[in-house]
Amino acid sequence: MNNTISFRVWGRQALFTDPVTKIGGEKFSYQVPTYEALKGIARSIYWKPTLIWHIDRVRIIKPIRTQSKSTKPLNWDGGNTLAIYTFLQDVEYQVEAHFEWNEHRPDLAGDRIAGKHLAIAERMLARGGRQDIFLGTRDCQGYVEPCEFGSGEGAYDKEKLGEHNLDFGLMFHSFAYPEETGKHELLSRFWPANMQNGVITFPSTQDDSGRLKSRVIRKMLPEKAFVLGANMKSVADEAKELGL
Repeated sequence: MNNTISFRVWGRQALFTDPVTKIGGEKFSYQVPTYEALKGIARSIYWKPTLIWHIDRVRIIKPIRTQSKSTKPLNWDGGNTLAIYTFLQDVEYQVEAHFEWNEHRPDLAGDRIAGKHLAIAERMLARGGRQDIFLGTRDCQGYVEPCEFGSGEGAYDKEKLGEHNLDFGLMFHSFAYPEETGKHELLSRFWPANMQNGVITFPSTQDDSGRLKSRVIRKMLPEKAFVLGANMKSVADEAKELGL
């Protein structure tokens, strides 16, 4: 089935926080976006409980640059504190993603109409997303538009730098939620991130090669029940409203 979209995402700054730096309160961004952050952007463009977005690859368009800024985050017990956050500056990426059906929701089998889901996703992408786009955190506003993956020039293209390979070490990949795994637990996934000629190809969440490492964070139950016709529209009705 045709279930793939490609989009350009950009913004003045981004903060894909390395979890190691969260403990001290002064956040430091990874050099490149995480799978989970890009998945969140895809979900902000279009999402329904019927489907799960998977990020295939991301292309780094602009040079990786960082900037440290003074911030005043809120304390849990009230008031503010001072901290230094290190952001990525002037970012732009091309992303290729596809959706698959959520097999843990057999009750939504009647909503699995790939053509209509893709048509709505493309319409929402052309409008800049159904929800606000954020680059790692709500403080970093992002923008999206359709694109052809691989088009245009990139800062790390083979034509500019020759054949090259860049490792980023062990990076956070994504969370695995009960709604998508069918298990009553929350998992975190990590992987040895690698960029080849400006493109990062992510391992599948079903990867069995050993590249993707996961651990249980805690027990967790699905948070919200979506019921077709009660608190969610069918894709057929939604497509009809949009004239698709």
